[in-house]
Amino acid sequence: MPWENQTGGGGWRGGNGGPWGQGPRNTGGGGGGSTPPDLEELLRRGQDRLRRVLPGGGGGGGTGMNPITLIALLIVALALGTYYFFTFRVQPDEEGVVLRFGDFNRTAQPGLNFRLPYPLEVVYTPKVTRVNRVTIGMVTDDRNSNVTGRDIPEESLMLTGDENIVDIDFSVFWVINNAADYLFNMEDPDGTVKSVAESAMREVVGRSVVEALLTQARQITETDVQALIQQTLDEFGAGILITQVQLLKVDPPADVIAAFRDVQAARADAERVQNEAQTYANKVVPEARGQASQIENAASAYRDQIIAEATGKAQRFDQVYESYKAAPDVTRRRMYLETMEQVFGGMDKVIIDESGQSNGVVPYLPLDALSRSSTTGTGGSQ
Repeated sequence: MPWENQTGGGGWRGGNGGPWGQGPRNTGGGGGGSTPPDLEELLRRGQDRLRRVLPGGGGGGGTGMNPITLIALLIVALALGTYYFFTFRVQPDEEGVVLRFGDFNRTAQPGLNFRLPYPLEVVYTPKVTRVNRVTIGMVTDDRNSNVTGRDIPEESLMLTGDENIVDIDFSVFWVINNAADYLFNMEDPDGTVKSVAESAMREVVGRSVVEALLTQARQITETDVQALIQQTLDEFGAGILITQVQLLKVDPPADVIAAFRDVQAARADAERVQNEAQTYANKVVPEARGQASQIENAASAYRDQIIAEATGKAQRFDQVYESYKAAPDVTRRRMYLETMEQVFGGMDKVIIDESGQSNGVVPYLPLDALSRSSTTGTGGSQ
């Protein structure tokens, strides 16, 4: 200290002297009393020591310090003391938690805030916007999430609902959503999140089958595990928000992965064959049903046709019979001519005249033959 080197009166270590070098003095008599110190001397010595402590104080001079300078220094000292002892700064990614006498008092938003000096009030500033990551099943490099770490079987091996073992590695991402609960309700946040996440994953896997976990149920599993972790942490009052659960690996155990892949391949082949058979059935069955319907319709039409023709013939026979009863000779002749027309209508005919006037053969003009020859000639010329 500056006053320790002062000559004459000594300092705190110089025997009976005070801090300003003026010690008690004995009187000439034997009464043992003391005289009060000289006030002006004390002020002068105090100014000298203050000039030595302050920058630019220099050696001891006869003039005192300027009062304006002294007041300015006192104001600066007061401002610095207020800043360091009565204020604190919260960064944009933090949230301030203020304790008064060890009990939670309030939270502080980012920026400059006021507080009582230590130990009356203590401030904690956890980072509430930083996304934290916990990985279960393997040890990863926090600096590079793409690096695959060492597998931890005691964490990753889980039993499914159909009594199969599956090897699952996954990560949980979380942030702080209540700084006070986060600070005072949990001793080890990372360890708590990891234990809760592992327990939640084992519960969800225990309700699932291995085939679904390895194929289409990954997204459903992530969603269910995230909801279960959040529910458990809310019951603990952890002040943590789970933002994402990401499955890193879902495989059978390494010892049986080759056999498991063979089983999966066989199942895939069986499913493929079933799909092909179902496709063929979907093609053949409608065709067979269409053909059956076509045959039924044709048979029904043929039946209706035969019945209609038979009905018509019966009615025609009745009409002919009625005509025959009315005029038997005319009816017989008409029936004869109609029969001959049906018999000889499509045959080549030669007409012979029995009277002998035209040498027996009667020439005639076959109109149907002329029409056929005319049509043939027209088609050939084209």
